[in-house]
Amino acid sequence: MAYHEKHNWITENWVHVVAWRERHIGERSFVVLLSLVVGIICGFAAQLLKYLIHVIAHALTSHFSETTVNWLNLVYPVVGIFIVTILLKYMVKDNISHGVTKVLYAISRRKSRLKKKNMYSSLIASSITIGFGGSVGAEGPIVFTGAAIGSNIGKAFRMSPRILMLLVGCGAAAGIAGIFRAPIAGMLFTLEVLMIDLTGATVMPLLISSITGATVAYVLEGYNAEFFFSQSEPFQIRNIPYTLLLGIFCGLISFYFTKVMFMMESMFHRLKKKYLKIGVGGIIMAALIFLIPPLYGEGYEAINQLLEGDYSKIVDGTFFYFDRENVWMIAGFIAAIVLMKAFATSATNGAGGVGGTFAPSLFVGAMAGFLFAFFFNIIFDGAGISNKNFTLLGMAGVMSGVMHAPLMAIFLTAEMTGGYDLFLPLLIVSTLSYMTIKVFLPYSIYTMRLAKEGDLITHEKDKAVLTLLKVENVIERDFKSVSPDMNLKEVVDIIAKSHRNLFPVVDKDGTLLGIVLLDDIRNIMFRTDLYKKMHVSRFMSMPPAKIEVNMPMENVMHLFDKTHAWNLPVVNNGKYVGFVSKSKIFNSYRRVLKHYCDD
Repeated sequence: MAYHEKHNWITENWVHVVAWRERHIGERSFVVLLSLVVGIICGFAAQLLKYLIHVIAHALTSHFSETTVNWLNLVYPVVGIFIVTILLKYMVKDNISHGVTKVLYAISRRKSRLKKKNMYSSLIASSITIGFGGSVGAEGPIVFTGAAIGSNIGKAFRMSPRILMLLVGCGAAAGIAGIFRAPIAGMLFTLEVLMIDLTGATVMPLLISSITGATVAYVLEGYNAEFFFSQSEPFQIRNIPYTLLLGIFCGLISFYFTKVMFMMESMFHRLKKKYLKIGVGGIIMAALIFLIPPLYGEGYEAINQLLEGDYSKIVDGTFFYFDRENVWMIAGFIAAIVLMKAFATSATNGAGGVGGTFAPSLFVGAMAGFLFAFFFNIIFDGAGISNKNFTLLGMAGVMSGVMHAPLMAIFLTAEMTGGYDLFLPLLIVSTLSYMTIKVFLPYSIYTMRLAKEGDLITHEKDKAVLTLLKVENVIERDFKSVSPDMNLKEVVDIIAKSHRNLFPVVDKDGTLLGIVLLDDIRNIMFRTDLYKKMHVSRFMSMPPAKIEVNMPMENVMHLFDKTHAWNLPVVNNGKYVGFVSKSKIFNSYRRVLKHYCDD
């Protein structure tokens, strides 16, 4: 059977399968079933990603010395970037960086539709990037992968955009749950970061996908937590003031981390040549990883060392190995890690690597929490602050601040480490960190890019529905245009054929010059003595405002409120496109609101 015949045979039979499903299985029941399937597939995808990263990293670094510097740290990360660049240019042919941001954009602007190749492209590219030492995390790519799996399964069964949005959330939740073995955090990620609303229709599919993804991880990896943490030192009530200070400190560190990331991103954006980006990013990344080896990859080994209380190992394989008993040297080295991680992460992504900021925020949080406790214990001898406990608290604090997701940070940290006995201080640190960074930055590291462009869906229904509306979908094009050199007689002839009382004035190039209102010429339109004397250029007027075709709908509504107009012209780089009326927007708003909120 020829390829095309086989493809057509599969397509025809699949149509029958979809039709049978629509007749025999209700939508809600089928969504629950799909959430289970998405959870299983994404759970295995998360395990495959972790396995590939581990295999590559072990093959490259298993022979590294602990007592001397390893010069290959200058080479591996750059080689990884070159491999990924070639992969993306010749095979994937797509930009797949900033995975979580792309998922948010797909939800708001693409009706939750993601490409088929996104189901594997991020998984392969990020495993190479991280395995070769790129200082990024695997969680952003697995969210992108999981969301693409959910979207494409939903598309295959012709599900509505509302259900596709839910399945995208299910895929993301299962990816997070599968890679961290943290089902509650997986669901909370979709609520706080992807901003999928928690309703009667969403809670069960999200829970099923998260639990299924985590179950796959438990079956394949065992029931141990992601990080080894044994609470040998119980939390003391007298340490609450220090906990409050740590929350504020983590908020400030989160602000620093986010600002550095965006500063570096802007710098790389200004570098137009791809190989110049690779050169600049590769030099920064390789130099930092060579001088500070804990920046290699995700850095989870360094986090485990701090949680186990064996902090002197943090300088293994560095120039500072022989001074590992010097507490001030250790403190300075960890401070350098906190300050430089954002540079290493942004250089990795800027150079062309594929990875997320999820793991880097965890890593910086662990280092910041340990540094905070370590410093106070040195300065105030006998302060009695547990380095291990504050390492764990710092993880939640910085993650909460960077991602603007305090609940997810609390439960993810507790589920990853088994540190449930620290729930009260986790609440304190995570909440204070979030409150601190909100003073400076209203949006998370993921949502800021979209918020600036007006492409961000939020939990506020009004803004969410306006975001889902597009100007191009509400443009009315049945207005008859006139030219500035037309006389009154020609205009009257056009008015006689039109059912509108508004006429755009355009030149021969299609540029909008003004408008003619029927009310403005009503007193002269029947004066035949003026038919040849009066021309459009004399009685046309300027519209109160113009709408650009790609303008966010929220900005369009602000223009209507500001001008009190009922119709406004739409232009594309000055060229006339049509008109948008307030009534058309309201009708579309009501339709989308009903569809969007339908449970």
